[in-house]
Amino acid sequence: MTIDFATAELLEQMAEGGGKPLHENSVEEARTLAAGLAEMNGPAPPMVRIDEHSLAVPGGAVPLRVLVPLERTAGVIVYYHGGGWVVGSIDESDTVARKLAERTSCAVVLVDYRLAPEHRYPVAVDDSYAALEWVGEHLGEISGPGAPLFVAGDSAGGNLAAVMALRARDRGGPPIGAQILIYPVTDADFERPSYTDPGNQLLLTREAMVWFWDHYAPDAAQRTEADASPLRAADLAGLPPAVVMTAEHDVLRDEGEAYAERLREAGVPVNFMRHEGQTHGFFTMLMLPGSERGFQQVVKAVRATIHERSREATRAAP
Repeated sequence: MTIDFATAELLEQMAEGGGKPLHENSVEEARTLAAGLAEMNGPAPPMVRIDEHSLAVPGGAVPLRVLVPLERTAGVIVYYHGGGWVVGSIDESDTVARKLAERTSCAVVLVDYRLAPEHRYPVAVDDSYAALEWVGEHLGEISGPGAPLFVAGDSAGGNLAAVMALRARDRGGPPIGAQILIYPVTDADFERPSYTDPGNQLLLTREAMVWFWDHYAPDAAQRTEADASPLRAADLAGLPPAVVMTAEHDVLRDEGEAYAERLREAGVPVNFMRHEGQTHGFFTMLMLPGSERGFQQVVKAVRATIHERSREATRAAP
């Protein structure tokens, strides 16, 4: 299937701008470009409450933004933004997160983990897990006792969300109701068919992913660690149910789908969908029709988890 019409138009407009490929940019230029794309998402839904926190971590601090869409929320989603661990911020993810909060009736916690190359792997992972632990400790204050906790993220943020599920399992961390992995990075293998397909060199290219990994984890040996490439984890059994979405025309498609399959093989329930006619980034580009279809997949899965949790609580009540 070819790229859908709305995406094709957007790609054509961007090409007419005459910008150079991402991997030919400096880090600062890439960050400016990413910020410009985020501005295209338009106004953000209002929230009942927005709380800003600064979480102290070794060597610095991690800003957290808690978006509360209504007085009594149904759960909490810890959201890790994308951007190849090099670009992106909670400000740039704010509109997407507010929409997610509004549509799911969940509080959303945005995590401003420190970026590479100033802070290379595993800093982003450690920051992200510290944030998850903090949310676990304050879950009752954010949403209410017994509220389900979700981890979610897109692209590199999907990588971090997957790693958070692994760490929480292995370290006795906060119980996670589901992991929501939106076209996630799960491996550092640039030779998969989706990477080498010329038709997939669109918003995210093979060269751009090499550029991101070189900034994030330049040591090739580190890239094989499960905290960097969760597809390389020895055992995926016992992880929380997963929502996995991929885009048909995305260099990350194959590794995302390989992760979904490994989860299934390990006995983990998986809600998987390949979004036809879409390319990388479609979920966070709210102006595209494909974004709405992606949101529908996530919202339905979150609501189903909340409903099941409510049923379990009712059955357990005396």
